[in-house]
Amino acid sequence: MGGWVAIGATLVVVGIIATILAGMGQWTRRDLLDPESTGTDGGRALAHILADRGVDVRVVRDRHALEAALQSAGGTDRTPAEATLVLPDSPLLSDATFEKIADSALDVVIAQPQARAARVLFDAELSGYGTDGPVAPACALPAAQRSGAILPGTLFAPPADGDVTACYTVDQDAALLQRTRAGRTVTLIDATELFTNSTLTANGNAALGVNLLGGRSTLIWYMPSAADADAGDVAPSLGELTPDWVSPVIVLLLLAGVAAAVWRGRRFGPLVAENLPVTVRAAETTDGRARLYARSGDRLHVADRLRIGTLGRLARLLGLGRTTPANEVSDAVADRLGMPRAQVRGILIDDRPGTDRELLALSDRLRDLERRVHQAVRPDTNPPTDSGRTP
Repeated sequence: MGGWVAIGATLVVVGIIATILAGMGQWTRRDLLDPESTGTDGGRALAHILADRGVDVRVVRDRHALEAALQSAGGTDRTPAEATLVLPDSPLLSDATFEKIADSALDVVIAQPQARAARVLFDAELSGYGTDGPVAPACALPAAQRSGAILPGTLFAPPADGDVTACYTVDQDAALLQRTRAGRTVTLIDATELFTNSTLTANGNAALGVNLLGGRSTLIWYMPSAADADAGDVAPSLGELTPDWVSPVIVLLLLAGVAAAVWRGRRFGPLVAENLPVTVRAAETTDGRARLYARSGDRLHVADRLRIGTLGRLARLLGLGRTTPANEVSDAVADRLGMPRAQVRGILIDDRPGTDRELLALSDRLRDLERRVHQAVRPDTNPPTDSGRTP
């Protein structure tokens, strides 16, 4: 059962790691343009700049806090608040709720625009993304003219009516749309590519952020939460779509599968050593291989086997490691015997026998070389009399 315990523990660990990674991914999404986040995608740097300039930055994270902040800024059901509202085009908000909030302040900046915001507020549509280089304002909007060029993110196809100001145009598209009606201003811009902590210092991003969000003494920065979703707009879960009997049946099938795996699963015991029916002597194996090499005429293979054995023995004689490259062993042998390195390398590595006679000559040279190294290293002992002419 120890194996099953290990498998179960592994599955638990994998589940925990997957949960942590999923949570990190969700946190990263929640962190996007958050005015209290110091991460690369957060918006704390811009919020601090605005606060240093005397703007009262209020961060609200649910509908109730948003309504309270709007009321404190003079907002009522009929009168918009005298404040700037940063409103993301969040899928948590229905179209009706999104439009209602967009009408609740005198200045509204749609900071994370989606197709819904462009369609509902400007009768426009998303048309592209990004450019190769910074784009100049090319419009009469003072906030854009004072900011200079930016490297835009999402681009919009502006409507045909004349009450919409389009700035930072690329061909027929624009990165900023602004409409003013009855004293209320709504601005559409992809702030996720301009006002985050990592991009704020590029081009005129910081100036544009301050000009758009710092026009009034109060800035309400709304970060919707899951609790703000309208109940009628929340998609039903998988459990709500399936009949009541499906979940118990799935659990029962899983338990049955686990029980079957435990019942029929192979239980691995300790390894058992089994004796072979016959014993083959090493000499017979060597002779058999030699006959196969001779029959196939594979002289290079035989020469390699002779050299490998000789190199191993020479490395041990010279005190070298088992993993020492052949060329280093060859150089060490040449230095020990005072022979030219090229000559020793030819014997141990380079020479390629083309006939049986040359192969026998190579075997003799290998044996002689090993004998000489043995005499040089251990002069008081008898050198080996046979280097293994038979591979």
